[in-house]
Amino acid sequence: KADAGLYTCDIGTDVAKSKVSVQEKPTEVTKLLEDKTSPAGQDISLSCELSKADVNIRWYKDGKAIRKSQKYDLQLEGTRATLIIRDSTVKDS
Repeated sequence: KADAGLYTCDIGTDVAKSKVSVQEKPTEVTKLLEDKTSPAGQDISLSCELSKADVNIRWYKDGKAIRKSQKYDLQLEGTRATLIIRDSTVKDS
């Protein structure tokens, strides 16, 4: 975005102007989630990698938003987003 602005080519007798705007690339998932199978009672960790660090991440299960709780731990470290499902049960499938 620092390159955005009005650029001018001035040859003394004539001037050409151009307005430049730079749009940020959208964040992309660069490493997808992997399917997991786990015995009941164990913690399950799901991670994906993103093209940018420190972006707003939302996790969902069957279309319903997941919030940080005793059951779920949501972590974001750099470009890695991780969901930890604690003490998994069959209902977590």
